[in-house]
Amino acid sequence: MKEVKTPRTRIAVYYGIVLVVMLLINWVLLPRLTMANVTDVAYSDFLTMLNDNKVRTVELTSNALMYTASDQPRVAGEAQPDDLAIYRTGPLSDPAIVERLEDAGVTFGTPVIKEASPLMNLLIGWLLPVALFVVLGQWLSRRMMQRMGGMNAMQLGKSNAKIYIESKTGITFADVAGQDEAKEALNEIVDFLEHPDKYTKIGAVMPKGALLVGPPGTGKTLLAKAVAGEASVPFFSISGSEFVEMFVGMGAAKVRDLFKQAEEKAPCIVFIDEIDTIGKRRDGTGIGGGNDEREQTLNQLLSEMDGFDGRKGVVILAATNRPEILDPALLRPGRFDRRIPVELPDMKGRIEILKVHIRKVKTAPNIDLASVARVAVGASGADLANIINEAALRAVREGRQVVEQSDLEESVETVIAGQEKKSRILSEGEKKIVAYHEVGHALVAAKQTNSAPVHKITIIPRTGGALGFTMQVEEDERFLVSKVELENKIATLTGGRAAEDVVFNTATTGASNDIEQATRIARAMITRFGMAEDFGLVAMETESSQYLGSVIGNCSSETSARIDQLTIDLVREQFERAKQLLRDNMDKLHELAQYLFERETITGEEFMSILSRPIALPDLRPALPGEGA
Repeated sequence: MKEVKTPRTRIAVYYGIVLVVMLLINWVLLPRLTMANVTDVAYSDFLTMLNDNKVRTVELTSNALMYTASDQPRVAGEAQPDDLAIYRTGPLSDPAIVERLEDAGVTFGTPVIKEASPLMNLLIGWLLPVALFVVLGQWLSRRMMQRMGGMNAMQLGKSNAKIYIESKTGITFADVAGQDEAKEALNEIVDFLEHPDKYTKIGAVMPKGALLVGPPGTGKTLLAKAVAGEASVPFFSISGSEFVEMFVGMGAAKVRDLFKQAEEKAPCIVFIDEIDTIGKRRDGTGIGGGNDEREQTLNQLLSEMDGFDGRKGVVILAATNRPEILDPALLRPGRFDRRIPVELPDMKGRIEILKVHIRKVKTAPNIDLASVARVAVGASGADLANIINEAALRAVREGRQVVEQSDLEESVETVIAGQEKKSRILSEGEKKIVAYHEVGHALVAAKQTNSAPVHKITIIPRTGGALGFTMQVEEDERFLVSKVELENKIATLTGGRAAEDVVFNTATTGASNDIEQATRIARAMITRFGMAEDFGLVAMETESSQYLGSVIGNCSSETSARIDQLTIDLVREQFERAKQLLRDNMDKLHELAQYLFERETITGEEFMSILSRPIALPDLRPALPGEGA
């Protein structure tokens, strides 16, 4: 983290400037204000005016002689005029000056210039410099606060929660699709907030908190806003990271302020996003036995949830995709009583989500959302919203006013593999290798039973790094996968490298992602799915995060070495099976590769049509660059 240092040198410069300004005010500005109407003249001019009886009053000082004079000679008994001019002449050693003045009948010894009022002296000499210091201090403090992240001493204990009301959110359950079970679980909270008497009469108390758990992008925050919108109550929204402060005790103060605001506006909903930031399990490894700022914030949250009355209508909703690391005290009954899963949508849910988002764009009348949902297996609600947006952007790039089916299909591929990279032009030799590689995937998949049908094959490079890809789409929604199906998947993933081996007798870097996926599946079969005879139904690895996909091992080094060897053997076995399938269908491999090489993109229907028809082309094994034709 970048350290914020106080600019001491610059502050000293600023205060030095203010000091100089103060000195200038007292030494230059004040004298100039008082001496603004004084005219400097020679001593001889003074004597001339004195002899002409034009001098009226004189003030003798140690370093100057100040006097007033008029244009007309003085007349005995005449009152002093108001418009006398003020003059100043330098000091000369004139011993007869007093006699001269007495002979001329001039009044001397009284001040010629009236002093400024004491109030003006106070304002200019003292209050103005002090005001400059105060203004400078305020400006410097604001600059420092901005550099430190906008902290203010008066706001350190504030919760910074965003408060929404119904008119501002406008989100209801109609805006949430694909999460029917979660909406049903939250409907009871909505009913309690709308009709609390129905529950209090029977003595029921609404759960104080509900924890929304699920993968990123599934709509946990949207569901919380929809609950507030349905119940027409205020909605407090704050992220768990906003409680974490650099000053000890500030996180706990923010929790207190948040619940204080919530009780004042009850009934209401308080939503804490990413609660795992402050709700992490206490392990006692911190300084002083784990009593750090985060744990103080958690302790305050636990105390506040125990302290408020659930019958007042304050409901705490929280969201996380790491429920396994939350402190058990946070999940016990009386705090977060309910745990509501917000999972990835199924086929029906994906269609409903696409319908919600496609309402915002103009579409052609023949849009088939079911086919898009079928291809987007494993997509979250955020992914599906992105697919619709990408389709709209593609329609604009193509110069059309409505989104067509081709835009949606292309947007799915854009989200999965990236946009087509037109600037990357493959050489003829590389293009042939990629064509055989992708056909190898598709052909191995098609020649196996219990394998997903091929939907599309392309050798157009993508911005995601892929030089091509083969898309398979299950005909039905699948929730269980058998050992045979996983082995077929590994064989299909190794089919691209197998095609390179049997056709070109070489290996390229294009199979790197296939190798990673095949290795991950094979290792999971052995360590987590109990599909290896050597270990049986013993888990050698466990998922440390259900929704983020991280895995931790819990076996000895000898067992780990055995797992590595079994993984290698399993992948090698399926690789050899893939090569044998391609050798048995070499004619179709060449024919399909040639067709893909010429067209660059073919559909699953075209692929199956060519695969099922009689051989139409001779052996078209292409030559690599440097080989003979």
